[in-house]
Amino acid sequence: MQLSASAIVVAARAHGETASIARVLTEEFGLVAGYVAGGRGRQLRPVLIPGNRVAAELSARSDSQLPFLKLELVESRGPWLAEPLPAAAIAWVTTLAAAVLPERNPYPTIYNALSATLDAICHAPSARGWLRAVLGYEALVLRELGYGGAAPPEADLAALLELFARQAAPLERYLLADRKGDAMAARAMLGERLEKLKP
Repeated sequence: MQLSASAIVVAARAHGETASIARVLTEEFGLVAGYVAGGRGRQLRPVLIPGNRVAAELSARSDSQLPFLKLELVESRGPWLAEPLPAAAIAWVTTLAAAVLPERNPYPTIYNALSATLDAICHAPSARGWLRAVLGYEALVLRELGYGGAAPPEADLAALLELFARQAAPLERYLLADRKGDAMAARAMLGERLEKLKP
């Protein structure tokens, strides 16, 4: 297997002393995991930040083997990780993709929605500008995986915060019932930080 694609890093964890296992979301091939040699080193660690846009090359001798993954940074989300609210939003939307999408099933609409949501988080002047995008992304993931989910209406911040609280239940029940711990913890952290926006 050999493939090259634009991708979004959605998860990375240490493997051995110097390597990492990264999971990236691509438009054409869906969610793919790969072994990144030297992934914990000074050069590649900043590339493996969830939310980063990368050029990915995967190669494997067989379908049963974990592919080798080479990544080249295209766009970094690192600058926004110093800000608590955008950092929590980036962590949640990437965690959701990593937790619920089946590997190697393409979901181009989810890929494009995640890309647009990350852009909104990083470029809108405040959470008021990107919270609706996060809610729309969650609803799209629910819908694409067969559990309904409607696009959020145009609304003020208070109404969007209320919708954010209500949307936790279907996410937990339908998508994260078996593995909600870490994923819902990421969403809970975002929720706590969003609550501070209330007047």
